Amino acid sequence: AHEQGAAHAADGYSRVTGKVGVVIATSGPGATNLVTGIATAYMDSVPMVAITGNVPCSLIGKDSFQEIDITGVTLPITKHNYFVSSIEDLADTIREAFRIASSGRPGPVLIDVPKDVQIAKYEYEPMPKVEKDAKNAAKDIRVQQAAEGINNAEKPFIYIGGGVLSSEAREEVLELAELIDAPIGCSMMGISGVPTDHPRFLGMQGMHGHYACSMSMHNADCIIALGARFNDRVTGNRAKFAKKAKIVHIDIDGAELSKTIE
Repeated sequence: AHEQGAAHAADGYSRVTGKVGVVIATSGPGATNLVTGIATAYMDSVPMVAITGNVPCSLIGKDSFQEIDITGVTLPITKHNYFVSSIEDLADTIREAFRIASSGRPGPVLIDVPKDVQIAKYEYEPMPKVEKDAKNAAKDIRVQQAAEGINNAEKPFIYIGGGVLSSEAREEVLELAELIDAPIGCSMMGISGVPTDHPRFLGMQGMHGHYACSMSMHNADCIIALGARFNDRVTGNRAKFAKKAKIVHIDIDGAELSKTIE
């Protein structure tokens, strides 16, 4: 019975259901024990809201018993985090946290609630259900360039990641593979994105993957990367990675495009 297990449970709940996972922990060591699970959700783009306790606002910054700056600790591993200093802000903060966690590239959000805010009383005002932000489509010119690259390819390869699962794009991936006669490989996060017994599926790619999949990707003249980041376990030496291939990268997070592979 450990808060880290609770954080991983919230992460697992989200992966299975597609909903935002929630975990609650007490102040100090309870909050810091969530860090590994929050970091996992951040790296794997899993929507989660972590709610932690803290000492009363009047004791913040005085090294009080089990006082930890958990918003500072988790700043690099959350999409956003909050320190709620007023009961008037609590409900709207929680709504905002769920919107941020589930919008765009999903990820964890932390809400730190001091003890005096927890025990304060305030009139709750019901509000409409929080909706995700609208998605931004790629520019038409980029879509046209991608289509030309795919249509001109003789040895295309489809590389899928966790984004295929979170966007429920399995059928579209298989339809594309049939249309362009391409094999499919995946990252670790992309496992189960398409059926493992599908004849076009060559397995996981990269350092810990299958040889046939890695070689097919290496020798492709067009790699269509869907919801995946080209991390070092996939590319190996980036200077030598798939040098003959045009890269068509489709991802909800524009920061991933050309981050490691042009």
